[in-house]
Formats: sequence, C-alpha cells, structure tokens
Amino acid sequence: MDTATAREQALDAAERLFYGRGVQSVGMDDIRGASGVSLKRLYQLYPAKEQLVEAYLERRDTRWRTRLAESVARHEDPRERILAVFDWLREWFGEPGFRGCAWINAYGELGATSERVARQVRAHKGAFREYLAGLVADAGLPAALTGPLFLLAEGAMVTAGITGSAEPAAEAREAARLLLG
Repeated sequence: MDTATAREQALDAAERLFYGRGVQSVGMDDIRGASGVSLKRLYQLYPAKEQLVEAYLERRDTRWRTRLAESVARHEDPRERILAVFDWLREWFGEPGFRGCAWINAYGELGATSERVARQVRAHKGAFREYLAGLVADAGLPAALTGPLFLLAEGAMVTAGITGSAEPAAEAREAARLLLG
C-alpha cells in the first residue's frame, strides 16, 4: 500500500472513530483495525496519536468549510447568504451520526493538554468567524454583527450536539434574521 493510500485510509478510520466515539476512547490499535493499515505503518505516518488527531481535524476543516461555502454560494442575495449558513447547519445537524462539532468535542477532550489540537480548533473557529465576517461585509452590514452571528452559530452547534436535534439551527436562524433587521 502506497503512502497516500495508507494516509487516506488511516484518516478515514480516524474520522469515523474519533467523531463517533471520542478521541480519548480510540486507540491506535482501533485505527489499525478499522483502516487496514499496519500499526508500524500508522506510526510511520503519525508518530504520535496527537499528530493523527491534528491531521483528522485539519482534513475535516477543509471538507466542512467547503461544504458550507458551496451551499451558501447557491444564494444570490447577500443577506440570504448569511441566513443560508444556518440553513446549512440545520442540514448538517440532521445528518445520520451527527455528534456535535468535532472541534468543540476535540477541544473538550484535549484542548487543555494538547497545543496541537488547541491550535487546530482555534484555526477552524477563526476561519469560520472570518467567513461570516466576509458575508456580513458583502451584505453591506456593520462588522459588529459578525460576533453575534458567530455566537448564534456556535451556540446552535453545541446545543444540537447535546440535544440531538436540528432545531437549534432554526432558532439561531430566526435570531439572525432579527439581527439583520
């Protein structure tokens, strides 16, 4: 198995297991079993589990932000694009196997002890906030709206993860609509 294939198989398994069960409950042997990549090869690719977690979060970030941007871009009206963020969140929350925000979950498990994980989480949240800031600017709205919109989205993510319901996105969307006035 070539390096690229081994890396993809390891990351696919890590994503399924880390997101589904939590980072700390999954060992490298679990990743080996789910990926078909030997333990020796796993440690060649990722000398420490923390590096695998970092790579999982980084890849998931790229996919997550791409899916969000593609969904939002379908809307022409700049204000509707802001609200479309919450519509996309509602779709995401309703997906089978949704277990909340992977970055919030990882930070809750490892953020206090892993600078690599904390850095990935901060980068993801910062990029999401900047994305919202761009939507706010494109709509010609005050930059001060970015923070409240970000908090609405983040609060919806946490609440949906805890309750298992997609409704927090609809509630956050309504609050965002009122903010946009």
